[in-house]
Amino acid sequence: MQDSSPGLPIARTALHEEVTQRLRDMIVEMKLRPGERIQELEVARQLGVSRTPIREALKVLTAEGLVELLPLRGAMVKAFSAKDARDMLEVIALLEEYAGLQAVQAGASRIEAILNLHAQMKMLYKQKERAAYFKLNQQIHQALIALCDNETLQLTHATLSKRMRGLRYRGNSQPQHWDAAMAEHEQMMQALAERDGPALSRAMGQHIRNTWPRIKEELS
Repeated sequence: MQDSSPGLPIARTALHEEVTQRLRDMIVEMKLRPGERIQELEVARQLGVSRTPIREALKVLTAEGLVELLPLRGAMVKAFSAKDARDMLEVIALLEEYAGLQAVQAGASRIEAILNLHAQMKMLYKQKERAAYFKLNQQIHQALIALCDNETLQLTHATLSKRMRGLRYRGNSQPQHWDAAMAEHEQMMQALAERDGPALSRAMGQHIRNTWPRIKEELS
């Protein structure tokens, strides 16, 4: 697992993608906070790059809805209202409920691959490696959606998930919330292993809706 801390030098290969990922991680992990102006020179200094890849990365993150480019003010981390967050969570929940019904029809090898990712994530949970856990968590959700082989579903889910990533990461900051989220993933994986579409659909939808009480204090 790569360390996303801003102080490490970045390899020149795939510089644009790496800078984008570093900035995305800084937003998710609250090293850059909602409503905060992104100081291009300072971030470039931290990452050991010029301003050009920083500006390219900001364009990508603006398209993802994580950053706003404002006239005369530069780039700022997007701040979502409580209504924004709740609306997005409800749509994500509906998408995941639909995906749960379809995902159980996938081939055995694809399902087994997700179960293996879950086992790795469970180890990270036991080791209290929250950042690494969360990245694998997001990978599992993406893989579940991918089981449906529905490009429109994948694109819509990916767009909303990227916008909610920071808030969902903070939703596991309290130990009791993280414990509950892990238990919900266990239910999801049991339903997936048993190819029980209705059970997987319910578990996936409820898991997303349970994010709201975990994050609403962040938005009050």
